[in-house]
Amino acid sequence: MAIDVVIPALGESITEATVGEWLKKPGEAVNADEPIVSLETDKVAVEVPAPSAGVLSEQLAAVGDTVNVGAVIARLEAGKGAAPAKAAAKSAEPAPAKAAAPAPSGAKQSPAVTVALAETGVDAASVQGTGKDGRLTKGDVRSAATAPAAAASAPAAGTRQEERVRMTRLRQTIARRLKEAQNTAAMLTTFNDVDMTAVMEARDRYKDMFEKKHGVRLGFMSFFTKACCLALKDVPSVNAAIEGDEIVYRNYADIGVAVSSPGGLVVPILRNADALSFAETEKAIGDFGRRARDGQLKIDELQGGTFTISNGGVFGSLLSTPILNPPQSGVLGMHRIEERPVVRDGQIVVRPMMYLALSYDHRLIDGREAVTFLVRVKEALEDPTRLVLDL
Repeated sequence: MAIDVVIPALGESITEATVGEWLKKPGEAVNADEPIVSLETDKVAVEVPAPSAGVLSEQLAAVGDTVNVGAVIARLEAGKGAAPAKAAAKSAEPAPAKAAAPAPSGAKQSPAVTVALAETGVDAASVQGTGKDGRLTKGDVRSAATAPAAAASAPAAGTRQEERVRMTRLRQTIARRLKEAQNTAAMLTTFNDVDMTAVMEARDRYKDMFEKKHGVRLGFMSFFTKACCLALKDVPSVNAAIEGDEIVYRNYADIGVAVSSPGGLVVPILRNADALSFAETEKAIGDFGRRARDGQLKIDELQGGTFTISNGGVFGSLLSTPILNPPQSGVLGMHRIEERPVVRDGQIVVRPMMYLALSYDHRLIDGREAVTFLVRVKEALEDPTRLVLDL
């Protein structure tokens, strides 16, 4: 009996996706709930599982095709597949250990591996997988891309080559939304700097106790998140959005935290960040970062948001003008901490300084409000007691 494999709902407002990779070939057996195809949406990669055990009989779309939610993407012949994994494990006899073999073509790969292969141009069949059952890991792909063998096969000096690589759906979406932000908003950036001495001292003083109690390291992002939440209360227009001819003000703060993924920059959302503790904030941000690297963020975690924080400092950026994430009206850019001479009480001293940049929609936010917001953030970071006393 033939069973249709249907593309499931992919999230609010997402109606289509691109076929990224087939994880199973026609004629191969699949277990119930085993992923058979990876799809690229506007935000993340999603794997579509088999609805039941069987044999993949048809692939109804090719890699690179655009497919709609609810469409039939493949068909299975039921009753001919492998036994469920648990049952198979019970009846299986122990087998002698074997050396890891190269990952076979068509073997299941994570979305992160799929993106890494596309970015590096590495042939999956040429890489020896070190994961379970010889499957590829992202590290395998990166190692293969930088291996001496790759250098040995490089073209001779003086030759000129070009390579064309299809943009992932995520990269296309990032490019489109950034351009839309420039075309739609009246973007302007205001700068300030902050003396990080107090935050660094507080972090150094309490980091061991914090990690012992909460099981997570105390970083700078929780300080900045808290400082932004306080500033958003004082300057609500930075937390607002334009919808048609109306301004929507919010009494909550859903903070987007820009993190890197193999396919580009993504912005998972800290819901109700104003109500989170330092520990809850650090745990959530750390979890976002890990799952972004592995391509495991969920679509609903990337939707919404009222304000964004982008930390270019982790890559060494000294100064930048971040671009808005529509329909948000503000984004704060953090940068690297650098010791610089400053004047304190008439004396030149060396302090760890960071430049802050607030890009904002000038249609909604006046210059005075933008400056006030940055000053509030600066005050809270230079005197972290304000974060506890809600000042």
